[in-house]
Amino acid sequence: MLIIFGGLRATGKTTIARELARQIGAIHLRIDSIEQAIRDCSPDAVGLDEAGYRVAYAVAEDNLRVGRTVVADSVNPLQITRDAWLEVGRRAQAITMEIEVICSDSREHRARVETRKPDIFGLRLPSWEQVISREYHPWNREHIVIDTANRSLEQNIETLREALSRNRSTACDR
Repeated sequence: MLIIFGGLRATGKTTIARELARQIGAIHLRIDSIEQAIRDCSPDAVGLDEAGYRVAYAVAEDNLRVGRTVVADSVNPLQITRDAWLEVGRRAQAITMEIEVICSDSREHRARVETRKPDIFGLRLPSWEQVISREYHPWNREHIVIDTANRSLEQNIETLREALSRNRSTACDR
């Protein structure tokens, strides 16, 4: 199974993706980690966004092909990146599930952005203005939306585990 996360920075996406991967024994692929590793090797890297995603697609597909569940953790802001993740799942003949993480309380979201500490050495975190002005296309197909405003990590994980269970049973019925 390929579990595809998306959402603006500081919505809680990585916290949820990491914990879900831990609980279900999945591979956690985080674009921020991949992009920072590329930056560390080549500080002048051009087209970093595309390179990071392309590396993640390849690693995800390799792991899906050997039967591992993969949790893909990225902003995933454009339709083209979302479609590419689905194509990875299709090629690997994996069940896919798309999840958008939002924080509907803009004050809470802003506070998270402004108080966050990087958990990847060398990673520069964006400002609030950079987060809200980033190009981010609305999703154009059915997907799961997790709103982290006023919800605990445990509540969000429980919601996702239930959705995973439904998704797996639906796929088995086909």
